[in-house]
Amino acid sequence: MNRGKILVIDDENQLRKALSRIIELEGYEVFQSENGGKGLKILEKEKDVLLVICDVKLPDINGMIILSTIKHQYPHIEVILLTAYGTIHDGVLSMKQGAFDYITKGDGDEQIIVTVEKAIEKAKLQRRIFELENKLETRYRFDRIIGQSKVIRDTIALARKVAPTDSTVLLEGETGTGKELFAQSIHSESPRKNKPFIAINCSALPKELLESEIFGYRKGAFTGAVTDKKGLFEEAHEGTLFLDEIGEMHPDLQAKLLRVLEDQSFTKIGDTRVVRVNVRIIAATNRDLIKEIVNDHFRHDLYYRLSVMKIRIPALRERKEDIPELVDYFTRIYSGKTKKKITGASPLFLKKLNNFDWPGNTRELKNVVERAVILADDHELTPDLLPAEIQYTDIQISAVDPYGTLESMEKAHIRHVLQYTDGNKTKAAEKLGISIPTLYRKLEHYGLSNLS
Repeated sequence: MNRGKILVIDDENQLRKALSRIIELEGYEVFQSENGGKGLKILEKEKDVLLVICDVKLPDINGMIILSTIKHQYPHIEVILLTAYGTIHDGVLSMKQGAFDYITKGDGDEQIIVTVEKAIEKAKLQRRIFELENKLETRYRFDRIIGQSKVIRDTIALARKVAPTDSTVLLEGETGTGKELFAQSIHSESPRKNKPFIAINCSALPKELLESEIFGYRKGAFTGAVTDKKGLFEEAHEGTLFLDEIGEMHPDLQAKLLRVLEDQSFTKIGDTRVVRVNVRIIAATNRDLIKEIVNDHFRHDLYYRLSVMKIRIPALRERKEDIPELVDYFTRIYSGKTKKKITGASPLFLKKLNNFDWPGNTRELKNVVERAVILADDHELTPDLLPAEIQYTDIQISAVDPYGTLESMEKAHIRHVLQYTDGNKTKAAEKLGISIPTLYRKLEHYGLSNLS
């Protein structure tokens, strides 16, 4: 009995074949690839693959980039990364990027099989969710963008106008507004829709690794460069390259990117030969790039090249009339995932959401609805299922004591921002517009020192 399809990507032939045989004996159908490029082509052909087991160090594409590509193009597929020398730091980084697990070569067969079985189980659930989402979607990807408010409809209309062109697009907006969804929609309604859409987060990798992944390198360019490697620009040839968090890119890389935008050419690391490509660039940022230019953190000439067509994605607080439709959509998704028959949300539940400011935007709303569905014991979502900072927002505003109101609002807001930044106090202080010492004093004052 076929328990599911698995792809193993590893350039060590003996290890790859041995691992594949072990998995096949457990009833799985296994495909093999000795490099990342061939592995991604197998995924294009074999639509039912549930799990990819991939070596981190490959001759052509870094395993972390393969992980990122799979998570963008095949979100229902789970990925297990293999390494010869595992570290806690690498493991944490891979999990943050979406890997199911990170295991060291040489681990026992039983441990690997257990991990594979858990990953397959999760992937099957993800596929069911993916199929449900497809049923709820219409043919065109722009129709995936939920909302009938004027501001979101105007934004979609502008994006639709630029989609059929080859113009460079700069998407501006706060975290969680759906910039990548807009980028995917622009690509899917362009003449390049049948060519690759490749996305990379410019803040996810250090400068040296980001440069080698975007532009590639020649064999011998540096220690460990044992073969020529294609960069993402070559992989995206005739398609679209989405550069998320472009404001985080190092100035040295900005200069090299500018050349590609000017004449669609670049040189790989350690090479003198000019490589020519045909790639459309869509960039995104949650930063104010004009301020970054003033502070000498971003090149003004690159900014003007990127912003041929600038589209601002509205924050959720600017289109609160879309909240009921978004809640209905997310409720159906997570009701299917949890196999619950939830018919909708109560008026008070929706009122509480409307009174909240949503610093995390649509992504935060999605997480809140998922949490509510998980906690729900009835067929309707009610206010008691909401996080405290959302439940009591309107109560704080209407409090009688002005001093108490400000203090309670500040405490709730600090707690919420820390949750939003996953306990990262440096990012929280930046988001709050205060210094780190000031934040620590407020945490001590409000009894939130142990909050993470």
